[in-house]
Amino acid sequence: MPGHPEPVVMLVAMSLLLTDVTVGDRPGRAVHVVGGRIAWIGPAGDAPRAARTLAGEGALLTPAFVDAHVHATATGLALSGLDLHGRSSLAAAVASVADHMRRTPGGVVLGTGWDETGWPEGRGLTRADLDAVAGDRPVYLARVDVHSATVSTALLELVPGIAELPGFGADGRLRLDAHHAARQAAYGAVSAPQRRAAQEATLRAAVALGIGSLHEMAGPEVSGADDLTALLALAGEGPGPRVLGYWGELSERGGLDLVRELRLAGAGGDLFCDGALGSHTAALGSPYSDRPDTAGALRFETASLVEHVRACTLAGIQAGFHCIGDAAVAQVLDAIGAVVAELGADAVRACRHRLEHVEMVGPGISDRMRAWDVVASVQPAFDAAWGGTAGMYAERLGAGRALACNPFADLVDAGVVLALGSDAPVTPMDPWGGVHAAVDHRTPGSGLRPFDAFDAATHGGWYAVRDEHAAGPLGIGAPADLALWATDGSLSQVLAHRARPACRELVVAGEPVSSAQAR
Repeated sequence: MPGHPEPVVMLVAMSLLLTDVTVGDRPGRAVHVVGGRIAWIGPAGDAPRAARTLAGEGALLTPAFVDAHVHATATGLALSGLDLHGRSSLAAAVASVADHMRRTPGGVVLGTGWDETGWPEGRGLTRADLDAVAGDRPVYLARVDVHSATVSTALLELVPGIAELPGFGADGRLRLDAHHAARQAAYGAVSAPQRRAAQEATLRAAVALGIGSLHEMAGPEVSGADDLTALLALAGEGPGPRVLGYWGELSERGGLDLVRELRLAGAGGDLFCDGALGSHTAALGSPYSDRPDTAGALRFETASLVEHVRACTLAGIQAGFHCIGDAAVAQVLDAIGAVVAELGADAVRACRHRLEHVEMVGPGISDRMRAWDVVASVQPAFDAAWGGTAGMYAERLGAGRALACNPFADLVDAGVVLALGSDAPVTPMDPWGGVHAAVDHRTPGSGLRPFDAFDAATHGGWYAVRDEHAAGPLGIGAPADLALWATDGSLSQVLAHRARPACRELVVAGEPVSSAQAR
């Protein structure tokens, strides 16, 4: 532009052109990125000039995935440590623990992923099983849902008074407050170098999977402030995926202080209003089918949740809640409704509060979520792992309630925005797998349409963190978080064939990132 050369030079220097790519179902396209956002999309032959060019060679270009619910340190420890997913028996799980200990002498043993459902021994791990192979070494092994765990005697000795806490089992099987205390002690024993190595492993894995953003669900009962601070600092070193942090602590306990200090995305995430179905700790409206003596438990008084929503809404901060059972989901919506009555629906909608998991949805829930613009952060891999008429849901709830779990289609049809995540390490980071699981729901009629599922795994995550410029899939002004896939097929073909193409290149904020570079 005559008379204004410097801004033009600056914009060109900040620009990237991805050329000869397939966008949606249209080959031969180009995407121009300026200042970390998409500035132009059109035929490759009409592309504007840019400082850098990335040749697509016909590859499929899509928005990068957003994993809307992750625990980075625990995921990295599972990637590089003791992962018990898929063990088919108690004996196999114990053998894996013994093998891991031989390979990693010294220090606390952390593991996750065991699931006694279907084990021929008919029971889960106990501390006697662990003591037999661990001796005086502390061991913490989270059940697959990460809401209960079995620990060794040496780990129990790290938590004075744990036997007096709710959920303590003399056999080393812990739930509720006893489990939270044990988890804090176990992860508190992880050294700073171990923690950094685990977080780096998670970020590298995300790059390889085409994940441009992770929503880190931290909290005092999950990982701790030091862990979250270190992760955000690591992500800030770049290049690598974005990390958007959440802190799950009630405002009455000072939960908003860290949100403001670290400029987090929200006050919530894993703010545990209940537990999990697998551990019989999700709060239900009627008892469990296989444990009629319990319906789980709500962890907070409704008044505390109302105060949290009120404080967040007045501060313009997004609140979030872990709620799985129908009683917990209803309690959270009742709390939000109380604040709507007090401050007005517009104030609540502006904060775009979010619910994590939302596996059981009672009457009227979807309508209230839509009316108040409450986002559902959901995990399709849960249904793939535990849904249907013969899975864990059916065992815990009976077939009728099990088939009503994770009603993705009903939520979308009601106008509720979904953001897909993994809850890693509960289920692995696997974005294509999550998209396909959302489509191929185990309950007929509950799955999403393919493009709706892909949108929920990409744009849904941006909507969930209130990025108003994320105009939609590859929209002008959207963040230039992009993935190039090693396939010559279109997006509709990938979705139709349930393909899982490898990520050839990840771009975050307009900058190409490789797994080797990620920190």
